[in-house]
Amino acid sequence: MQHLEEVKNILCTVLSITDRKDSLSEESSLLGNIPELDSMAVVNVITALEEHFNIVIEDDEITSKIFETLGTLTHFIDNKLSS
Repeated sequence: MQHLEEVKNILCTVLSITDRKDSLSEESSLLGNIPELDSMAVVNVITALEEHFNIVIEDDEITSKIFETLGTLTHFIDNKLSS
């Protein structure tokens, strides 16, 4: 996963959980596992990802599956950047 560390850094910064950054891996569950990741935080994470990677994420692309793990979120970003 090419952008794993960048996605992890953005996620931790937006959620203000940088103290837990080292405990997050590709397999780490996001939705339902990180209390700070509520619906409003998802919007903020998406906005931060769009700004950082200079991409546009359409509403119809956003599913709970994307936010299942750090790996699924990173895979989604990797795919956006390669298309």
